Amino acid sequence: MEDSVPLHVRHVHKLSIFINRSHSLIHSIAIAFLIYYRASFLFQDPKTRASPTLPWLLLFASELLLSFIWLLSQAYRWRPVTRTVFPERLPDDDKLPPIDVLICTADPDREPTVEVMNTVLSAMALDYPPEKLHVYLSDDGGSPLTLHGMRQAWWFARGWLPFCRRYRIATSCPQAYFSAPEDDGGVGSSEFTTERQKIKERYEVFKDSIAKVRERGGTNDNGRITARDHPSVIEVIQDDHANDTVPPVDQAKMPLLVYVSREKRPSHPHHFKAGALNVLQRVSSLISNSPYMLVLDCDMYCNDPTSARRAMCFHLDSNISPSLAFVQFPQRFHNISKNDIYDSQLRSCFSVLWQGFDGLNGPVVSGTGFYIKRESLRRGVIQQDVNLEELKQSFGSSNELIKSFRQNHKPNVINSQDGLLKETQFLASVAYENDTKWGKEVGFLYDSVTEDLFTGFMLRCKGWTSVYCDPLRPQFLGSGITNLNDLLSQGTRWSSGLVEVGLSKFCPLIYGPPRISLLESMIYGDLTFFPLIYFFPLWCFATIPQLCLLDGITLYPKVSNPHFVIFVFIFLSAISKHLQEVLTTGGSFQSWRNEQRIWMIKSITTHLYGSLDAIMKRMGVREASFLPTNKVEDDERVKLYQMGKFDFQTSNMFLVPMVALIILNMASFTGGLFRVMFLGEWDKMFVQVFISFYILIMNFPIIEGVMIRKDKGRIQSSVTLLSAVFSCGILFLGFIFLL
Repeated sequence: MEDSVPLHVRHVHKLSIFINRSHSLIHSIAIAFLIYYRASFLFQDPKTRASPTLPWLLLFASELLLSFIWLLSQAYRWRPVTRTVFPERLPDDDKLPPIDVLICTADPDREPTVEVMNTVLSAMALDYPPEKLHVYLSDDGGSPLTLHGMRQAWWFARGWLPFCRRYRIATSCPQAYFSAPEDDGGVGSSEFTTERQKIKERYEVFKDSIAKVRERGGTNDNGRITARDHPSVIEVIQDDHANDTVPPVDQAKMPLLVYVSREKRPSHPHHFKAGALNVLQRVSSLISNSPYMLVLDCDMYCNDPTSARRAMCFHLDSNISPSLAFVQFPQRFHNISKNDIYDSQLRSCFSVLWQGFDGLNGPVVSGTGFYIKRESLRRGVIQQDVNLEELKQSFGSSNELIKSFRQNHKPNVINSQDGLLKETQFLASVAYENDTKWGKEVGFLYDSVTEDLFTGFMLRCKGWTSVYCDPLRPQFLGSGITNLNDLLSQGTRWSSGLVEVGLSKFCPLIYGPPRISLLESMIYGDLTFFPLIYFFPLWCFATIPQLCLLDGITLYPKVSNPHFVIFVFIFLSAISKHLQEVLTTGGSFQSWRNEQRIWMIKSITTHLYGSLDAIMKRMGVREASFLPTNKVEDDERVKLYQMGKFDFQTSNMFLVPMVALIILNMASFTGGLFRVMFLGEWDKMFVQVFISFYILIMNFPIIEGVMIRKDKGRIQSSVTLLSAVFSCGILFLGFIFLL
């Protein structure tokens, strides 16, 4: 395209840049004064110090860690940008490049088959030339139910896709479409109403077919086949409904649909989602070999069929295309309540941080909803002068796979089904990656369960860039977390994976600076270290001032002391900046409070456990583990979530620390009030009393769950008792070692 007719425009937010940089400067000065105040304590005569050394040092270390992670996070705010695309300026359809859609599922019990098929159908209905669209589903569970669902999805798509094209249906996910009011495109048309009703009836038949097979326990007659022990199965889904009442559809007008279940054996590592995606890459290289791939989670359906064309506005721009690895769209969710008590929408990440990330050569791979260039995942290993044996050492022994690299992205013509599928089964075998560079230098990387961040970081270090595209209409919608157990389980897994990268030889703060800019290294450092850095300060701030308050020991300047202003300013500066970002991105004061609360809860639970898990894995004490987040909705839990009430049906591992710290802060606040009211220590103890008060106010749902609520989602009395014992243990240890 000519420069005068750009495919996209980048908007630099100058006002936001001014506000962010000014705030960073002023807040940094305040932190410098705080450090001076804390450090001066160490030069005082030990005999005249007003406080014991150990609690003072622990608080000082906590403040330094929080200051450090805050400093790293300022890189996000250095240069925020947004982008506008012009899909109408793209070349004609015959000149658009092909796209492979890669979708991953693992467990039909936790990821309902009907919902997975809705994602598949929405991908098939993308507004893109159907002959250039190829949809692959990786079924890591090897479930016959999922394969049956794929066949039924093809059958339903024969009527659904022409319907969507004829009436320009924007919501191409059948479940979402039939759950909403009738599409405006057909209002007033009796023909549309009649056809819509027929398609809806066909959709009910589609769902019933899957439900009946599920009730029969699937279609697996071989009891030896399990989710962790099954052979590879590759099937190109085709028409086998000769007697169907729907007129046949021209094959050229239907995207290619392929079911892939890689071989899995208990004795071989399978590398979770990264392993599944690498198998899909190899299989798709033989069948369609498209230069671009869309990666989707099985619950993240296409909410706007134009996403492919929007992505091509970047990939086909000659100014940025040579180094552009992927286009990332934000994760949005269709089941988030207005209150969003669990911060499931990840507002800060996708509405603030990723815009700043985009201003520094683009965001990291974010799990799902990204269009990636196939070539970028080969890490530049392929060169014109590399011989066949060297390529096999990197990519494995398949001559057909190596040949696909030389075809200039031309797809294979599927004439010999048997021969082609036999080769793809070989590519999906457990032993294929042995002694190759898959997962090390090729494809998605294996050294972390957060393969997206690790892969994105290494792509950036290799010189690739990315862009962030956030249109008004969400391009993809998924199922957000609606209960505390899934939130904390997922958070622990993510924390472990992030810290794994930070503690590896690829630590962004060390490995990054020679290869990428300092600001980018700071961002990746923040992403990989924030769980490890946050849990220690939050535990300290939730215990040490409280223990000292009960014993009458002051750790902060008096209200009458000029240094008191420093602490007040830093506290107000931090929360007001967060509040400003929440309000300017469409949130509310309630959203701000929810995010503050979840930050506290995660810091003392998931960040702690995830960091310990990563450390143990690095020491070789245990292996990585991964469970998909449960996508099955429980009516009672959903009802509690919609009411804005926490569902405390989760492990004691998560509940006991939360409740114990609340009990400790309640005792501390009560003792502090006594000192203020009867001993006249208001001037001396105000800050410590306020800390306990702030923690209690922000975490009132926990108090409510212990003392007020009587429903099923309350905190059980046994948990409260165990937490009280744990709280007493903290008191005992605190008085022995700290005071």
